[in-house]
Amino acid sequence: MIDVTLRSERPSKTKADAVAVAVHDGRVLSAAARDIDEASGGALASALKTAAFAAKAGQVLSLFNLPGVAAARVFAYGAGKAQALEAKDARAVGRAVAQGASEQQLAEVTLFTPVEGAIAAMRQMVLGVGDATSRYVETKNVSLKPAPTLKRVRFALPDGMAKEGADALRVTTATSHGIEFTKYLGNLPPNHCTPTRLGEEAKKLGKSHGLKVTVMDRKAIEKLGMGSFLSVTNGSEEPPRFIVFEYQGGKKGAAPTVFVGKGVTFDSGGISLKPGADMDHMKWDMSGAGTVFGVMKAVAELKPKQNIVGLVVACENMPSGRATKPGDVFKSMSGQTIEVLNTDAEGRLILCDALTYAERFKPRAVIDIATLTGACVVALGKHNAGLFSNNDALADALLAAGRRTNDRLWRMPLEEDYQEALDSNFADMANVAGRDGGAITAACFLWRFAKKYDWAHLDIAGVAYRGAGKEKGATGRPVAALVDYVMAGE
Repeated sequence: MIDVTLRSERPSKTKADAVAVAVHDGRVLSAAARDIDEASGGALASALKTAAFAAKAGQVLSLFNLPGVAAARVFAYGAGKAQALEAKDARAVGRAVAQGASEQQLAEVTLFTPVEGAIAAMRQMVLGVGDATSRYVETKNVSLKPAPTLKRVRFALPDGMAKEGADALRVTTATSHGIEFTKYLGNLPPNHCTPTRLGEEAKKLGKSHGLKVTVMDRKAIEKLGMGSFLSVTNGSEEPPRFIVFEYQGGKKGAAPTVFVGKGVTFDSGGISLKPGADMDHMKWDMSGAGTVFGVMKAVAELKPKQNIVGLVVACENMPSGRATKPGDVFKSMSGQTIEVLNTDAEGRLILCDALTYAERFKPRAVIDIATLTGACVVALGKHNAGLFSNNDALADALLAAGRRTNDRLWRMPLEEDYQEALDSNFADMANVAGRDGGAITAACFLWRFAKKYDWAHLDIAGVAYRGAGKEKGATGRPVAALVDYVMAGE
């Protein structure tokens, strides 16, 4: 992990492998860039003009050995208009500066933020640095590539912002650590990231971060009466796991916030087999579980004065002679029976038992996170996660957290009118309705098990990973929004 800290001094006097300073539209120099330009006798402005630097966010011009400048390199980065950087642009800057430093095999960079919106920009830049320096190596021959040399990124803020900046940096750094952990788990191949492996990772996290962790096997899950959860595991050779994280930062007995994560480590669809194309994406069907791991890691580092519980339901969904068949009926932990019409609608079958289990904590709120439906991707694309909630205040708090972190959520309807589509002649409910409003009816199914507390459901199918190209891999969303939601309750 990159060491991210604050420092305060003149850019031209900063001793580092590189300093990064902002340049706005029209090659307008920020205060930090002016200091570099004055110290170098106008060399910066001259270089920008020669290079026809457009100052687009994420664009970086690398300059070497400017006279009068202590740092060997200066990165002039595009900052757009001379006002507060938009969140996505600030993140692009952090990513581009870290990538530039890595490509030049540098160890330390000091990044000077623009004056306007400096704290918000810094928070996004930290996440951008995390994006650029996150490196998947678990199943690769790392000897074929040089090890990264970038060890430290320091952020310099305008005068008078040291305390606010330190608080923001602490939260964002922990958030970045959580995102990195979520990405790590998500990017593991499904033959590595099994339910058993998730249980082992949970115990390791508990030991390293002071969390109480309970990992339950099939026998314990059976004892709880989680028949709906276990129905999904019938066709798999991999044993299921039910994982409980507990963090106690608040008063003993105070109602906790409970996060529930869908952990299908590979989803073939079961008997309702998925098409073969892009089935490799289904290793990311545990992204809700990965989010819970990332949130719990960040929470343990930040130590808020709250009680937080994380629940992870982990299994595979595979076809075999023992697999659940369309038309089978199972009893959930709540006692309600479910007719399984489509075995590829398995996420709701494992989450519903976890939502019932959450009742024992007498929670202040329960938030489940799941790559639940392709219908949500059709509705919202890759930019917003779907948010459903039975409580307006909870929904508003989550939406605000998403806006602050640029980890965006969009509220979808949750209404009783949709429930009729889940009626069954042979059980208390079916696990699917028709095609219309598929993300909504999936949420309505879960709602039937979340009547005893304030609840929100995040359908992250569109935002949890990128399925192609250079960016293929887990995104770590929505860890940032959920950590911000927790910390906003301090």
